[in-house]
Amino acid sequence: MNMQQRPQRTGWLQSKRTTWVLLGFAAVGAFFLITEHTAHVLGWLPFALLLLCPLMMFFMMRGGHGGHGGPDNQNHDQPPEGGRQ
Repeated sequence: MNMQQRPQRTGWLQSKRTTWVLLGFAAVGAFFLITEHTAHVLGWLPFALLLLCPLMMFFMMRGGHGGHGGPDNQNHDQPPEGGRQ
């Protein structure tokens, strides 16, 4: 292969011009989507935050309370340090 040759692009984005045109259309579409629907999205935002609370709690607690036992060789007859029985 000669160093002067560029590798051929494959796929549906074959030229840089096509890529920039599609990115431009996507940017204009995203702008109008955001500006026209901001009121709708902001109206649902408080409800979305309330619905996310249980989901955040689930992930912050790492899925449940199954791992509270500690090591298996722990002596359960002795009280913990500083505690009373």
